[in-house]
Amino acid sequence: KRNKLLAEVAKLPPCIIGMEACSGAHYWAREFTKLGHDVRIMASKFVIPYRQNEKNDANDAEAICEAVTRPKTRFVSIKSEEQQAVLCLHRIRQGAIKDRTARINRLRGLLSEFGIIMPKGRYPAQNAIGGILEDAENNLPFLARELLNDLWQSIKSLNEEILKYDRKL
Repeated sequence: KRNKLLAEVAKLPPCIIGMEACSGAHYWAREFTKLGHDVRIMASKFVIPYRQNEKNDANDAEAICEAVTRPKTRFVSIKSEEQQAVLCLHRIRQGAIKDRTARINRLRGLLSEFGIIMPKGRYPAQNAIGGILEDAENNLPFLARELLNDLWQSIKSLNEEILKYDRKL
């Protein structure tokens, strides 16, 4: 159980602890280091060659033990909480950019279902959408106009969110 892991590791004399890089690895590495252990995080590509048979916890543990002792294994440096926070910012920002791109593409695709072609590219599309939604002559049904406007508002909100993250960088 994870809630008992730290107490169990605290009982061990200082030793080398090998870990595969995964979510939570840096947290545990920092905690184990505080207890005096030599923690080594490695990418899974350095562990895989030592795994026998199918992937399971026991085989993974054995492969990690083998890989951590090999001189050619490269280790990942343990990230501080501050470094993790900056990585968190980058991941959230990247996710917002991906979401914005998906929403712009969704908007473009939905408009094309009504015969309205929106230009490609984020800036040309964003410059065109306001006029498209306000154009009473384009025969866009009220419900579609309302829904597409909601989508456009969510894109503008993501733009603000991304700018906020950019300022933090």
